[in-house]
Amino acid sequence: ENDFKVVATKDSLYFVEDSLKQFSVIVFLNTTGDILNYEQQADFERYIQAGGGFVGLHAATDTEYDWPWYNKLVGAYFEGHPRIQEATLNVIDNNHQSTKTIETPWIKEDEWYNFKSINPDINVLITIDETTYKGGTNGENHPISWYHEYDGGRAFYTEMGHTDETYSNPIFLNHLLGGINYAIGKNHLDYKKVTSER
Repeated sequence: ENDFKVVATKDSLYFVEDSLKQFSVIVFLNTTGDILNYEQQADFERYIQAGGGFVGLHAATDTEYDWPWYNKLVGAYFEGHPRIQEATLNVIDNNHQSTKTIETPWIKEDEWYNFKSINPDINVLITIDETTYKGGTNGENHPISWYHEYDGGRAFYTEMGHTDETYSNPIFLNHLLGGINYAIGKNHLDYKKVTSER
């Protein structure tokens, strides 16, 4: 419905330079652990350095803990989470295309991550109010969604995306669409192409 051509794959062999350069944005959809080898990491770095776009959802921060470049790209690393529960989200930047239609506060149920190794250069869009749920450890400035330009490219991350219900929530889907369009930036080809690494 948004004129994207999507290649969804679990095959890390897509992560070679000739393949990656065909795509306007790469999406890590709930990736976990060590998913790319050194050569694939180097090709992904070159893709971003050439102006590529990156979108991370939820467990994308639970990925590639031994790759400092990726830590800065995705913006933080996962440090744990309490049970799934409802919490209050606050939009602190409603000028971004991923947040301009979201009314704040936004009350939503999901699996809420605590973070470590947060990149100080990220631009935070949405925070979570730790007083509205149990188990938060990041304090008053607990980021949930953010974006930034990094190493020649553009990155967007949203912590939301654990529950199935999230992917039928129109507020979330508009948020994600805005993040994808931000990450694409000027990378429009003849048609938009998105690849997803699960």
